[in-house]
Amino acid sequence: MNRAFAAVDLGASSGRVVVGRFGDNGLELNVVHRFANDPVRVGGTLHWDILALHRGMIEGLRKAGPVDSIGIDSWAVDYGLIDASGALLGNPVHYRDSRTDGIAAATTDLYPVNGLQTLPFNTVYQLMAARCTPQYAVAQHLLLVPDLLAYWLTGEIGAEYTNASTTGLLDVRTQEWSLTLISDLGLRAEVLPPVRHPGEVIGFHEGTPVVAVGSHDTASAIVGVPAEGSDFVYISCGTWSLVGLELDEPVLSDASRAANFTNEGGVDQTIRYLRNVMGLWPLQECLREWGSPDLPELLKEAAAEPGLTYVVDLDDPVFMPPGDMEGRLRKLAGLPAEAGRATITRCILDSLALAQRRALRQAQELSGRSVSTVHLVGGGALNELLCQLTADASGLPVLAGPVEATAIGNLLVQARAAGVVEGGLDAMRALVRETQRIVRYEPRGDDAVWRAAAARAGR
Repeated sequence: MNRAFAAVDLGASSGRVVVGRFGDNGLELNVVHRFANDPVRVGGTLHWDILALHRGMIEGLRKAGPVDSIGIDSWAVDYGLIDASGALLGNPVHYRDSRTDGIAAATTDLYPVNGLQTLPFNTVYQLMAARCTPQYAVAQHLLLVPDLLAYWLTGEIGAEYTNASTTGLLDVRTQEWSLTLISDLGLRAEVLPPVRHPGEVIGFHEGTPVVAVGSHDTASAIVGVPAEGSDFVYISCGTWSLVGLELDEPVLSDASRAANFTNEGGVDQTIRYLRNVMGLWPLQECLREWGSPDLPELLKEAAAEPGLTYVVDLDDPVFMPPGDMEGRLRKLAGLPAEAGRATITRCILDSLALAQRRALRQAQELSGRSVSTVHLVGGGALNELLCQLTADASGLPVLAGPVEATAIGNLLVQARAAGVVEGGLDAMRALVRETQRIVRYEPRGDDAVWRAAAARAGR
């Protein structure tokens, strides 16, 4: 057996096409193409350059060569509008754009229906900001980013479930669009396409099946978590840190709503019960402002800095927009003028470990599920300092890796749809454990120090 599948994996700063080969050696990965994802500000609005992403995808699929199928995943919530002729009505707006400022706070509580964490950029709030625009008035279809790219490959319209569940328009219990909620908000239900699920064949691109995967990148990443059993918490760490549990049913209690936890759809009808934590975005912005210095050397210097000296609440909305990240960190953390880049980096990573600590403890309390292990996947798994700080802050062992969890989850769903992999999530995760490198970090230090730091950060 030697079967090949192509995963198109789009992140907030870059995209890549990964070929996964299933054979006698299990699963082998090859990143055949990488390309930038550079937002563009036009007329005061921040957009995604969706045509550049399409070009990168097509170039990557060309380099991939013959494959058994193609799957596409990306970040959540952002969308394109299609007119009656099938044309795109403008580049999708970036979720960090300011057009949704204040809308969530002025909207009635939607949690009993959609079960979602209130985030200002959720699709529902973007649509409320756009509902009086000419584009929205004439749109025939709304397609989330992976569904838009799949449409351009196949000509087929649809909304993959895991990503649709992040819009705020899906009923968390029925897994279908909530027509009542949509009507109450004055939005147009007719632009929302039929919901499809991971494993379904969407259509064909030049004779190759395009298969629905967990098209929200976090949904695919959780498939790629190399866990045994269910007593684990996951952290999918990159630009964002998604901290949570895999459940069979949503948690819709008042306490869950107050803690701003979300219930998103997962592969195989699971619930991704999680909280969005700011993640590595502040560090990424600082690195950009600093001219992209050598990160391994900077992390080495940060590891030598005294721990928990300066901390901030990384969930503060002040850190959401791009620009002058260092200035905002200096102000809120009380960093002295002489504090250098290593001190700022240590402040960010200590603060991120604190935010993840809080989220993973709350997830257990709110769900009634206890855990024994933290699985940290994604790009953050390469950051040894962050992994150790996460173990120290949580008091739990951290198993870091795989870095390519999202692409792996994408590929596994495709392979199962093709009959190459059999079984459920346990079987797919066993293959991940057998073929991918995982690094273990044991907790150390005194929890009282972390409790004190959390109090100083206002958490």
